[in-house]
Amino acid sequence: MSTTVAPDADKDVRRPEKHVTSDRTTAENRLGLKLVAPAVVLMLLVTAWPMIQALYLSLFRYRLTAPDDRAFVGIDNYLTILSDDQFWKSTGTTLLIMVVTVAVELVIGFAFAMVMHRIVFARGLMRTSILIPYGIITVVSAFAWQFAFSLNNGFVNSWFNWLPFIADDTNWFGDYPHAMFAIMVSEIWKTTPFMALLLLAGLAQVSEDMLEAAKVDGATWTQRLVKVILPNMRAAIMVAVLFRALDAYRIFDNIFVMTKGAEGTQSISFLTYRQVIEQMQLGLGSAMSVLLFLSVLVLAWLIVKLFRVDLAQARGEG
Repeated sequence: MSTTVAPDADKDVRRPEKHVTSDRTTAENRLGLKLVAPAVVLMLLVTAWPMIQALYLSLFRYRLTAPDDRAFVGIDNYLTILSDDQFWKSTGTTLLIMVVTVAVELVIGFAFAMVMHRIVFARGLMRTSILIPYGIITVVSAFAWQFAFSLNNGFVNSWFNWLPFIADDTNWFGDYPHAMFAIMVSEIWKTTPFMALLLLAGLAQVSEDMLEAAKVDGATWTQRLVKVILPNMRAAIMVAVLFRALDAYRIFDNIFVMTKGAEGTQSISFLTYRQVIEQMQLGLGSAMSVLLFLSVLVLAWLIVKLFRVDLAQARGEG
């Protein structure tokens, strides 16, 4: 007995559905472009020329103390920087500060956001109090922490000498580990409120109905946190980590005020400052600033790829 296959049988095979953008998404994208366009145009007007000028100068051997000795060297400045151990040490220091501070700020900021989200009594006062450090100018904050960690006049040694790694004569700016700890503490104290503010906005997007349903089903607080709260805050966490990571990667003020880059604490931004301002090497300094800009772009791309946030689903369309 033979079986005849109908010629139209292949038509029953399902093909993968193409992603169709909804009218709402299209309208929101258009509105977003219209809202962002003025800011983008203004930023380009302000930053485009300095960026082009930096890229142009990076191709020259150019020192302000010898302007007549200017010569085109192509990518030699970039090769000089990439072969310099000091540049890679500064990169390692910058990455260490970024990773540690952002990780600590994410944990503490989330705790603050939970408190601000759940508190009922004096909510406005509590939120304002938490945000005070972020409102202080970074240079002022850095000077305050430099005084706090001072060997002779600071209060850190006298207040926390009961800890095993702190003594009355601890010199916080005398070696690399202590100086890095002081810089990180000042950075965390200053910018954790910013992280908390972004995470608070994410917490407001978590459905209370979902939390109540999980609670009724017998989920513990930890299970609700892992299975409900954090997944629904993924977009907000990505934005918070992205903004803070890029800001921490360009750290300059705290290092300039607290250590002046001593004990190996200089960041890429501070090394660029030294090349341009102190040594007046416009060519090398411009090349370093271009590399810093490119590394920031790569870092932003990696963070976005790491989180893999579906923005349409985050808006409730998926």
